[in-house]
Amino acid sequence: MALKINLALQGGGAHGAFTWGVLDRLLEDGEIEIAGISGCSAGALNGAALKAGLLAGGREEAKANLDWLWAQVGAVHDFRLNAWIAPLIPFAAAVGDALESAVPFSPQGIAAQVVSPYSYGPFWANPLERVVRRLHYDRVCSSQGPELFISATNVRSGKVRVFEGEEITTDAILASACLPTVFRAVEIEDKTTGRTEAYWDGGFSGNPALFPLYKPSLPDDIVIVSINPLWRDELPTTALDIQNRINEVSFNASLLAQLRAVRFVVELLDQGKVPRGAMKDVKIHLISDDTVMNDLSPSTKLTPTPYLLFKLKEAGRAAATKFLREHKAKIGRESSVNLRELIS
Repeated sequence: MALKINLALQGGGAHGAFTWGVLDRLLEDGEIEIAGISGCSAGALNGAALKAGLLAGGREEAKANLDWLWAQVGAVHDFRLNAWIAPLIPFAAAVGDALESAVPFSPQGIAAQVVSPYSYGPFWANPLERVVRRLHYDRVCSSQGPELFISATNVRSGKVRVFEGEEITTDAILASACLPTVFRAVEIEDKTTGRTEAYWDGGFSGNPALFPLYKPSLPDDIVIVSINPLWRDELPTTALDIQNRINEVSFNASLLAQLRAVRFVVELLDQGKVPRGAMKDVKIHLISDDTVMNDLSPSTKLTPTPYLLFKLKEAGRAAATKFLREHKAKIGRESSVNLRELIS
């Protein structure tokens, strides 16, 4: 019997290659069936490539499509450099990274605070656009296969916007992955209101959004693939490390808030204060490797070198293998995460 799950895929730039590895391993388990996917930022790219591949030819095609995606991302080299300038100064990112190791501050981090992506004028281009527009949207938006939800943050209201079905476009995925210090806000017309709205990275308001997966038609089990460390032993002291930890804390805050709500509902159900069936009895599972993520430099989120991506893929495969070995039997039965400990 198939073990049906929903996937909740976090964002984190190039570190999303960890999720590539997780998905690659899950697809090898014939008993696991993916019914729903909610993703933001890198999780949105992974989710779209996964669904398109599944509809094109099943599990093997999904694995191949994810391989293609990350090969394309690896060819970008550095999200901080626009396509028009990178060939002129191919050593620019390497010089910046060398300086980060040599001085107690980040030249690129400081630049991000004082140089807006709007400063490039007409020369600016999103380096991810050429990759994202090549996803097969007839499959990504299909009513067949796993239900897919992509989240972004409305810049003006600060609220989460979830795109689904035919709403998922190149712009919607780029909006979900729009770090405001690196990319310009993505503007999308709201067909309901006729107003054009601007969007930033979905991680600010839901990393990722869990609530779309509460639909009665979807299974109760949600497997969260986490790539932003919840815990760091070492106190950040450099400007770059401080900024990185601020981002991690803020991006995890939305997820933790949602998990608190899940715990509240589960306790109401367990205590009999709410009748079974009246609310979703969500079962939470987590695949992560904070040890691996703690060892990475913050700048690696923006520099998707092939070596880094493949190392993260292998780490993701290992984490998924461990999850399947230790917790697969709990799918459909109970959470494999102690929510009280996780959110306390």
